[in-house]
Amino acid sequence: MKKVAILLVCSAMLTACAPEVGSKDWCENMKEKPKGDWTANEAKDFTKHCIFSSDEE
Repeated sequence: MKKVAILLVCSAMLTACAPEVGSKDWCENMKEKPKGDWTANEAKDFTKHCIFSSDEE
């Protein structure tokens, strides 16, 4: 049980460090990630935020 708790805490800490979807850092990370590893949601978000983004927002 203790190992599961440690694993959950570590996972939460790593997730908290991920850049926000649509941010410049997130777009850069996605450009480096192999396209075959993208999920459908990641592809949709990349298109929306990194390709068709508006600088006026």
